[in-house]
Amino acid sequence: MPQLLLELFSEEIPARMQSGAARDLERLAREHLAAAGFLPEALKTFAGPRRLTLVVEGLPAAQADRKEELKGPRVGAPPQAMEGFLRKAGVTQDQLVEQNGVWMAFVEKKGRATPEIVAEMVETIVRAFPWPKSMTWGSGKLRWVRPLKRILCVFDREIVPFAIEGIQSGDVSEGHRFMRVGRGWGGQPFKARDFDEYQKGLLDHFVVLDVEERKERILEGCKTLCFARNLELVDDIGLLEEVAGLAEWPTPVLGDMDPAFLDLPGEVIRTSMRTHQKYFAVRDPATGGLAPHFITIANVQSADGGKVIAEGNAKVLSSRLSDARFFWDEDVKVGFKPWLEKLEGVTFHAKLGTMAQRVERIVALAGEIAPLVGADPEKAKEAARLAKADLASQMVGEFPELQGLMGGYYARTFKMDGEIADAIRDHYKPQGPSDAVPTAPLSVAVALADKLDTLVGFFAIDEKPTGSKDPFALRRAALGVIRIILENAVRLPLSKFGREDLIAFFADRLKVTLKDQGKRHDLVDAVFALGDDDLVRIVARVEALDGFLKTDDGKNLLAGYKRASNILKAEEKKGWKGEGEAELLPNASEPEVALHDALRLVRQPLAAALEAEDFTAAMRELAGLRGPVDAFLDGVFVNSDVPEERDSRLKTLAAVRDAMGQVADFSQIAG
Repeated sequence: MPQLLLELFSEEIPARMQSGAARDLERLAREHLAAAGFLPEALKTFAGPRRLTLVVEGLPAAQADRKEELKGPRVGAPPQAMEGFLRKAGVTQDQLVEQNGVWMAFVEKKGRATPEIVAEMVETIVRAFPWPKSMTWGSGKLRWVRPLKRILCVFDREIVPFAIEGIQSGDVSEGHRFMRVGRGWGGQPFKARDFDEYQKGLLDHFVVLDVEERKERILEGCKTLCFARNLELVDDIGLLEEVAGLAEWPTPVLGDMDPAFLDLPGEVIRTSMRTHQKYFAVRDPATGGLAPHFITIANVQSADGGKVIAEGNAKVLSSRLSDARFFWDEDVKVGFKPWLEKLEGVTFHAKLGTMAQRVERIVALAGEIAPLVGADPEKAKEAARLAKADLASQMVGEFPELQGLMGGYYARTFKMDGEIADAIRDHYKPQGPSDAVPTAPLSVAVALADKLDTLVGFFAIDEKPTGSKDPFALRRAALGVIRIILENAVRLPLSKFGREDLIAFFADRLKVTLKDQGKRHDLVDAVFALGDDDLVRIVARVEALDGFLKTDDGKNLLAGYKRASNILKAEEKKGWKGEGEAELLPNASEPEVALHDALRLVRQPLAAALEAEDFTAAMRELAGLRGPVDAFLDGVFVNSDVPEERDSRLKTLAAVRDAMGQVADFSQIAG
C-alpha cells in the first residue's frame, strides 16, 4: 500500500524540544488519520536539529465510502426544526425514514482521496503544533519553534499539493548546512519521493536522520578515540542526549587540556566541560582520575581530522577552567562564616523567611533525627548549620548544580571533620531515581532534615503540588525521604514532623515507589488506614499482605472478610452497636463453636507476631481462620429471628473483622 512521507524543515530546533516534538507529531498524526478512518500499518517520526519527519506505511489511496445515520427531530416537531435538520443533513424530507417516532437520515458519503485528507491534516498540525516556545517571523502569522523553511510532502511518490503561509509543499529536502557533495559549502537541496530515497539523500548530504543512530555514532566514535589513547570515556547519558540533538553529522574530536587544571575538583572540571562547552570528560584507567583531555562533538568532518577544532576548543576550555580556578581560590580565602552571614540576606521564600532561618530549622530537625539514625546530635547540628553555606560561594554561584558538593570540598580544605564534610556533600541526595542515597548516619540525618523542612514548610503555607505542577520539587523531596528511610531501614515516625495532609502525600508517593516494584496501591491504602506512620513497618506489612493475598487462603479469607463486613455494615446502619465480647450461647452450632475456638487460639500468637513485626507469621496465623470463617458463613444463619442468637453471631463476625484489622484494613483491598 502507498507510503506518506512528510518533512518539516526549519532553522535550528533546540535539542531539549526534539524528542517531545517527535512524540507530538506521532500522536497528532495518529489522531488525524484515525479520525479519517485510516489505520496505518506503521507510523514513525524522527527529530533532528533542523527537521521533523513523519513516515506512514500502508495508507489506502482514498477513504472507504461510508454511510452515516443522522438523528433528526421527532415526528410532529415544528417545521423550523425540520427545515434546519434537512439543511444540515443535505437531504429532502422524502429521503427521511421514521424510526420509533424520530426522523432519521441515512446519508452515503463517498470517501475522499488520501492526498486531500493529508493536506488538511498537515496544515492543522503545523498551525496548532504544541511547541513549548514558538515564534513568528517576517510579516506572517504562522508560529513555529524557529522559521519554517520547507515542507516536503509526498504520498505514493506524488507531491501532495498545498501551501502554508506561502510555503509550498514539494519533494525537496536539504542536506547539511555546511558540508556538501562536491566543492563548496552550504546547504544542498535534493529530491525524494519516498522514505528510502529521502534517507539515502540525507546520508549522501551528511545528515544522520535517526537520533538513536546519531547517539550510537557519537558513542562509538568517542570510544574509538579513547581506545587509541588508552583512555576511558566518562559516561554521561544526559550530555549524549543533548549533543545528539545539536549535530546532524556528529563527529567526535579528542582535544587536550592543560594538566595543571587537574588539581581542581573533578566535578568542577566536568561541570565546566558539560555546562558551557558540551564536552565529554575522559579518565585515566590506571588511576581512575580525570585525564587532561576532552572530547567535543563537531558537526563537520574536517580534512585535518579535527586538529583545528580541537585546538580552538582547548583554548575556550582553558579560559573556562581559569575562571573556575579563580572562583576556587577566592572561595578558600573566604570560608564558611562569611557565607553563613550572607545567607541572612537571602530570601528562601516570602512566607518561609530567609535562607539563614531555613538553616536554623534544618539544624533543629537534624539534632532531633540524629538519635533515631545512630548519629551524634551535635555533629548533625554542625553539619546542618554548614550544609547551605556554599550557596554564597562564587563557585556555586557559577555552577549551581555543584551546591553541597562544593561545600564538602571546602570543608575538607578547611580540615573539618570528615563525617561532617560527607554530610554536607550528600545532604541533597538522592536527587533522582538513579542517584544513590546517603548511608552514613550523619549524612542520613542531615539529608532527611533538609527534605523534611522543605516538605513541612511548603505544606504549612499550602504550596502543595497540583496536577503536573510541582514548582518546589516536593514530590522529589518526598520520594527522597522514602528512599533514604527504606534503604537505610530508618525507624522514623513521620507524624512527628508533618501534618495529616503531608502524611497522605507520603502515602501517595509510597504507592508510586511500591507500584514500580510491582506492588498494588490498594494494599498501601489498607496498611496506611491503620494510622501507622513508620514507612519501614508499612512496607513490611504491604509485602507480607501481598504475598498472603496471592495464596488461596488469602484470597478466600479476603472474600470471607468482605461477606462478613457487608453483613455488619448493613446491621450497623440499622442501629446495631455490637457492644461487648462475643459469647457462645448454650445452643451454639458446630461452625459457631469452631470459629470461636479459632479466634481464641489465634489471639495470642497473632499479637506476638505483630509485636515482633513478623508480619509473614501474622498472615500465617490469619490463614488459620479461613476454614472456620467459610464454614460459619456457609452454615450459620446470622440474622436469626432470635435476638440473642443474632447478636452473638454478629459479634463473632465483628471479632473476625477486628482480628484481621490488626494487620490491615481489608475493606480497602480490591477483590
